[in-house]
Amino acid sequence: MKRKSIYVLSALLIAAFVTLKLYRHFSGPEENYLDPKVIAYHFNGNGFVGSTTCMECHQEVYESHILTPHFNTSAYATLDKVKASFEEGKNTLSLLDANFLMTTKNGTPFQHAKLKYGDHREFDWSMDIIIGSGSKGQSYLSQQPEGLYQLQASYYVPSNSWINSPNYTNRLNPLRAVNDQCLKCHVTFAKNLGPTDVSNKYDITKMVMGIDCERCHGPGQQHVVNKRNHPQSRDTSMVQMASLSRQQRLDLCASCHSGLRNNQIKNPFKFLPGDTLSNFSKNYHSLRPNSKLDVHGNQYGLLTSSKCFTESTSMDCITCHDPHKNQRGDHSYFNAKCMQCHSKATVECSIPENNMGQKNNNCIQCHMPVIPSQAMQVQLNKEENTVPVGVRTHYIAIYDKGSEPPKNKE
Repeated sequence: MKRKSIYVLSALLIAAFVTLKLYRHFSGPEENYLDPKVIAYHFNGNGFVGSTTCMECHQEVYESHILTPHFNTSAYATLDKVKASFEEGKNTLSLLDANFLMTTKNGTPFQHAKLKYGDHREFDWSMDIIIGSGSKGQSYLSQQPEGLYQLQASYYVPSNSWINSPNYTNRLNPLRAVNDQCLKCHVTFAKNLGPTDVSNKYDITKMVMGIDCERCHGPGQQHVVNKRNHPQSRDTSMVQMASLSRQQRLDLCASCHSGLRNNQIKNPFKFLPGDTLSNFSKNYHSLRPNSKLDVHGNQYGLLTSSKCFTESTSMDCITCHDPHKNQRGDHSYFNAKCMQCHSKATVECSIPENNMGQKNNNCIQCHMPVIPSQAMQVQLNKEENTVPVGVRTHYIAIYDKGSEPPKNKE
């Protein structure tokens, strides 16, 4: 019996060895697992491995995060991800001098433009990258031999239609080149291949799409290698929000949410969590103290002008926002955040109860209303003037008493 057990054990060990050899033969060497696939390398040499790699250990956070507008603010263009319609009768856009037809070729979405007059020239552009989560709309980028460009037809959610892209004239325009300043708030990482940072030359296969885990915690290659090789060890190569100062956390959000930035000092994709933003770029309205902050883009400036912020020593963006969750429209969640500081014992709402009901008992509906942006406007058709896009302000105030937009102070 003892000898038989030894034979059985030997057979099992041989089977396990053969299985392992076959696995390695078909799946690649062991180091392919221990060394994660790198999408792109940061300027500091550490690699970006993508959110799906993070899912190995952080599945719950991953599954929540992929539903957020941050994660979905860019993607490679596929028909299922383009929210606008390709259905006949709904796939056109008419400008003063050209007609657009949205179509597909071999499963790839395209924009086809034809001049109405003269030589009736025609143009075809592939839709290669989607910009925008689709909560307000989407715009589309095309990789051309000369570089990366924004296409002229975009999608707008309120009208559920194709529209002229913001800031394009109502005629067929030369395509607008896309550079780091355009991309930095929509992709986690992109490395410019041109001689300067204002070039629009990229290898789009090496872009890290969306604002994913590594945008806020840093490139994850070294962390993944450490944890795969030593699962039980403690690794500190990823940035934790608790380790950052208040201003460092604010700077991380402000790298995208502080409006247009110019006077570029360093490439924006060199910025990492924990860096000082002013060492990389300045707000477009710097040295213009009388300019009023617009609701589009500069949530940082609006928030830091609010009394809630100035009277707190700890309030920052993640006081109210959990970047791992899609909280859009979750009134009860944000009400609870407000009530952490403004309890009924300390603050009495002056609005009559019936008016509160009309506002769905929603604090931000009154104190952070949707305001038309002067910076972001769209043209829905060739006959209409531009229409401002409504954006929820982050200047927290009592608006029924008349509240002027704060002025720039950066």
